[in-house]
Amino acid sequence: MDEIKVMVADASHEKYVDTILKTISDAAKVRGTGIAKRTHEYVATKMKEAKAVIALCGDKFAGFSYIETWGNKHYVTTSGLIVHPDFRGLGLAKRIKNLTFTLARTRWPQAKIFSLTSGSAVMKMNTQLGYHPVTFSDLTDDESFWRGCEGCINVDILHRTGRRYCICTAMLYDPEEHLPARLPKDVIERIKKIDGKE
Repeated sequence: MDEIKVMVADASHEKYVDTILKTISDAAKVRGTGIAKRTHEYVATKMKEAKAVIALCGDKFAGFSYIETWGNKHYVTTSGLIVHPDFRGLGLAKRIKNLTFTLARTRWPQAKIFSLTSGSAVMKMNTQLGYHPVTFSDLTDDESFWRGCEGCINVDILHRTGRRYCICTAMLYDPEEHLPARLPKDVIERIKKIDGKE
């Protein structure tokens, strides 16, 4: 098997978007959970804006995750973490999560990073990165974030509880408790160009 490379995605990776969306959808069906629906254009834009991480084994899609900002960039989520079934059990999800987390920390060092998950593996990775379980009231109040929950089969619980809790566990990383993260220099330069800081 070729080496699996985990990297910050760019426009050249758009050819994988439909495979990514299908892999995410198929995994949600197997787990019996909902997931925020994303379009081809949405994911492709994340790649172009250096807000996504992709894993490839040669030319074969292996895994993916992306970043979203909320509440005027005071909150960030690393979302859509998926590993293709052919590459599960190899520690790839952790590699993707680590790079996505580093990317978020580098781009928005003052932002709080949060996660909603019902998966124990993601909870374990989050804990290792410094996240702590919190109540939903500790998360963003940005309505556009919460609309993403509408695709979940458990959204009725979220509505019934006045958005105080649901099946997912809320976890939060507070940057004030940790040192800044590092990304490769070429990725930082690319981000500066994208953000118009050069």
